[in-house]
Amino acid sequence: MAAFVLLRNQDIIYMQDSILYLAVGLVFLFIGIYLGITVGKLMSNREWSKRIPEIRKDATKRSRAVLTGQFCEQLAPYMPGFAYSPTEARFIGKPIDLIVFEGMDKGCIDGLVFIEVKSGNSRLSSIEKELKGAIEEGKVRWEEYRV
Repeated sequence: MAAFVLLRNQDIIYMQDSILYLAVGLVFLFIGIYLGITVGKLMSNREWSKRIPEIRKDATKRSRAVLTGQFCEQLAPYMPGFAYSPTEARFIGKPIDLIVFEGMDKGCIDGLVFIEVKSGNSRLSSIEKELKGAIEEGKVRWEEYRV
C-alpha cells in the first residue's frame, strides 16, 4: 500500500517561504564572505604599506653589513694584528676566506694556514664548520690536474 502525503495549500505556502528565506540567507552569507575577504585584503595591504620603509631600512642595513664583512675579509691581511705576511696570503672567499702559504716569501713553503675572517658576533656556517673539521682531521691531499 503506498503512502501519500497530502499537503494543504497553507503547508505549500510555508515551504515556499522557507525556501525563499533560505535563498535570501545564502545570498547574504556569500555577500558577507566576499566583503570580509575584500576588507581583509585592504587592511593587509595597508599594513604592508606602512611597513615597507622599515623593511627597506632593515634590508639596507643588512646589505651594508654583508658588504663591510666582504671588504674586511679582503683587507684582513693588511690590518694590524694579522699574524702572517700579507704577501703570503691569498683570498679565496668561499668556503674559506684566506689561505696563507707560510714561508712563500723565502721561497720555501713550511705550511698552510686556512683562515676564516669573522667580525662582530658572526659565527661559522655549517659548511665552514665541516671544512674546519676536515682540516683538523688531516683530510687534506695534493692533486695535480693537467689540461
